[in-house]
Amino acid sequence: MTSSPNAGETGITEAPTVPGRLPLLGHTASLLRQRLAFTADLRSHGPVVRVYLGRLPLHFVTTAELAHQVLTGETDKFDKGIFVDKLRRAFGNGLVSTDGDVHRRQRRMIQPAFHRRPLTRYSETMTALAAELANSWRDGQVLELDRVMQDLAITVVGRTLFSADFGPSVSAEIRAHTPTLIRLGVVRALSPAGLEKLPIPANRRFDRAVAHVHRVVDDVVDSARGDRDDLLSALLNARDEGTGAAMDRQQVRDEVVTLLTAGTETTGIALSWLFHELARDPEVERRVHAEVDDVLAGRAATVDDLRRLPYLQRVITEVLRRYPLWLMLRRANTSVSLGGVRLPAGAEVGFSPHALHHDPRYYDDPARFDPDRWLPARAAALPKGAYVPFAGGLHHCPGHAFAHIEIAIVAATLAARWRLVPVPGEPVRPKVIGLLYPNRLPMTAHRRSAP
Repeated sequence: MTSSPNAGETGITEAPTVPGRLPLLGHTASLLRQRLAFTADLRSHGPVVRVYLGRLPLHFVTTAELAHQVLTGETDKFDKGIFVDKLRRAFGNGLVSTDGDVHRRQRRMIQPAFHRRPLTRYSETMTALAAELANSWRDGQVLELDRVMQDLAITVVGRTLFSADFGPSVSAEIRAHTPTLIRLGVVRALSPAGLEKLPIPANRRFDRAVAHVHRVVDDVVDSARGDRDDLLSALLNARDEGTGAAMDRQQVRDEVVTLLTAGTETTGIALSWLFHELARDPEVERRVHAEVDDVLAGRAATVDDLRRLPYLQRVITEVLRRYPLWLMLRRANTSVSLGGVRLPAGAEVGFSPHALHHDPRYYDDPARFDPDRWLPARAAALPKGAYVPFAGGLHHCPGHAFAHIEIAIVAATLAARWRLVPVPGEPVRPKVIGLLYPNRLPMTAHRRSAP
């Protein structure tokens, strides 16, 4: 691993504009067409560079230190930015969309649902559902694993956070329309201003996806009584510390849309990629199987088992490194200096977690799947900001522990019973939407012999 340059000593007073800017479109076409390659190449132009979304300048930071400054070091100087502006139709004033005092108030009302005691309770449901899934497979069965994992994630969120059993039709609605919402939301955010108001097919598809997701969530909220030990009841019963006011129905709906989207997409995708990586590397798979055999002996995992599965925990961390968000956007709410570049209030700022997670300045052989890069001594050498799977600072995902526990319990439970093998002739590649989805992931389940 090589050290990165100190961005504060560059002496830059104005960020250079990345080559390839087009009239009216700016860099949008290249950014959307090349995605991972485009954002990875930005580091070659400097620690802070200027990219144009149509006519709008976006200051893109390309070092871990500057990403950390935006997320954590001076987090109070940055709000959510243009991405949230363009997605407000979908998420309203949910936690992902708000800033300042409103965000702090909403976070205080939601955070208790992710404290240790509720997480322990949720984990029991995760264990039961993982065991149920493991028991449902047949030896030699071909699974569309990405679909199976997303359906499981939807079921987990439904039963734990909302005390609702999402049946096949509801799961299908969520699975079908949430990726569309995210994909077209990214296109909206990166497109020239005003394009989202035009009656074009992409906007109509986005509106249809939003309407489908909202209808599902409205049904969930309308059926809630507020007397259950779940997050939805906590939202309905929460009161603002200062005013004593409850959330109105619209605000509850916005929070549920946010949590349902975040709670199903990240975990379902991470579990899909985890089993893909195990199948690609026999040694990693062997070590995972040996560890779960020793700890679980074929039974379902519980939250108490997780501390005895350190190698699996490193595998999960490496999955989240390899397959993170493509892009994060923020907006300066005051004048701020980044890497010697003075930005005015209102300046749009972005960085790519994927580019940071694959930066050779921080990771040796970053394209290689290597769980042992997360051994304590090696991980300690990483600068802050080089690993940002759940954002950070004021806007750190409140459900990160929920997601990690779910991934670990499901992965351990399935690996204790099954080996998943790729279907020949079915190449798997990432689809870069905002998250990195597998284009498809057919795998054959083979029952493992008892340890």
